[in-house]
Amino acid sequence: MELRHLLYFKTVAEELHFTKAATRLFISQPPLSRQIKELEEELQVQLFLRSNKQVTLTHAGKYFKTEVDALFARLEESKEVARKIHEGVSGELKIGYISSVYQSHLAEILKSMQKEFPYLKTSLFEVPTLTQIKELEEGRLDVGILRAPVLSGKLKVESLFFDPFVVVIPLTNHEFLTEQAFADFLKKSPFIFFNKDFAPHYNQKLLEICQRMGFTPDITHEANNVHSILQLVEAGLGVSILPASLKKQYAQLKVSFITLNDIPVNTEVVLAYKESGQNPALEWFIAHYRDNNHCRSRRYHH
Repeated sequence: MELRHLLYFKTVAEELHFTKAATRLFISQPPLSRQIKELEEELQVQLFLRSNKQVTLTHAGKYFKTEVDALFARLEESKEVARKIHEGVSGELKIGYISSVYQSHLAEILKSMQKEFPYLKTSLFEVPTLTQIKELEEGRLDVGILRAPVLSGKLKVESLFFDPFVVVIPLTNHEFLTEQAFADFLKKSPFIFFNKDFAPHYNQKLLEICQRMGFTPDITHEANNVHSILQLVEAGLGVSILPASLKKQYAQLKVSFITLNDIPVNTEVVLAYKESGQNPALEWFIAHYRDNNHCRSRRYHH
């Protein structure tokens, strides 16, 4: 029994007419009739009742049609999965990330990924959290590195690490002897924050930190990425509050990072993606980026 025998049977069973089935299959009727007869002989059952007026399925034929339909449906599904796997290892993986995530770590993962999937193109997009969520839902991004909360029923979210905050001020050797002295300094300083509409949840955490220190910040400048904020601080235009993990990434800048010891406010960095389970490159990236971040998180806590 070959696949063509099953295809011929399926077509005749759908048309219940040998001439119409032959036309649909682009063959003449006699070879089609012979193929069906060969199939019946191999199965040792009669699949069709033939008369001058009509063709009908026998009980055995009806059962066999159900099984053959399921077989062809499974074959189509397998072809689609195979295409997805091929695209996953030789197509494009679109990765979204926020500007305040440590990017050299991302670069390390992509270098390893290039060795594992040499024909895969990876594209990076610096996109804020709210925009990432929408683009992940609509399939314009495959995976996103962003900050919680991710309020979407369409995405799977995995925690990477919790990032405490630090105050960033222009480079100084001055020591603040008390927390109150530091709070007084910040109260008088212009602040540089992320735009509220750009990152509302993140912005709220920064306001909460200031309120815990007893003042409302004077937000003089707003920016949409961490690079701009740090450049403005370095230029002496104000102070800011940023995730502590950025300290290593921007150690070369002329700014001072000051730890907030008694304020337990942090931000959670997460991975988000649609859970299709059929893209090996996406699965590889998620597993390795997640595991590597967990190792870094444990180092920070020790």
